[in-house]
Amino acid sequence: MRADALEVRGLRKRYDGQDVVAGIDFSVAAGTCFGLLGPNGAGKTTTLRCCLVLTTPDAGRITLNGHDVPQCAELARQRVGVVPQFDNIDPDFTVAENLLVYGRYFGIKDAIIKARIGDLLEFAGLAGKGKARIQTLSGGMKRRLTLARALINDPDIVFLDEPTTGLDPQARHLIWERLKQLTLRGKTLI
Repeated sequence: MRADALEVRGLRKRYDGQDVVAGIDFSVAAGTCFGLLGPNGAGKTTTLRCCLVLTTPDAGRITLNGHDVPQCAELARQRVGVVPQFDNIDPDFTVAENLLVYGRYFGIKDAIIKARIGDLLEFAGLAGKGKARIQTLSGGMKRRLTLARALINDPDIVFLDEPTTGLDPQARHLIWERLKQLTLRGKTLI
């Protein structure tokens, strides 16, 4: 039996006196794909932000990658990738420079990052775009770059917040195919 990649117990978060997350419990087994579903305003993004220690929960217990958060947040996030709801790629860098700079946040040596870039761009359907300026990319290409960037540290767990929102059907299909490949490689998708 696989260990849980993420365990959430009694998670609560309030804003302005209103419950946004009202005591939820769930666990995600390693190597699986887990979807947190609900209407707009249901607290999905807040829940993910709490799990990643980007927002402080008001109550509850979170274990990520076997580490209690927020106490061991830095250690827990070492093997985590994140595809945020909105692309936050640096427009001043090229495609490859975005990956290089992001990889440095994890303390990965430049030589290792550079060795990964070609495979990540191929995986994301961006082969040959390493020197491209961000302004020249379509919305779908930017979204795929955000996915490639989330994989720079070879994470065990990838958090995806609405990864295909705003994409045309062809780009959406490509992203879902890539995510399927990740699950076949044993990655946990949330």
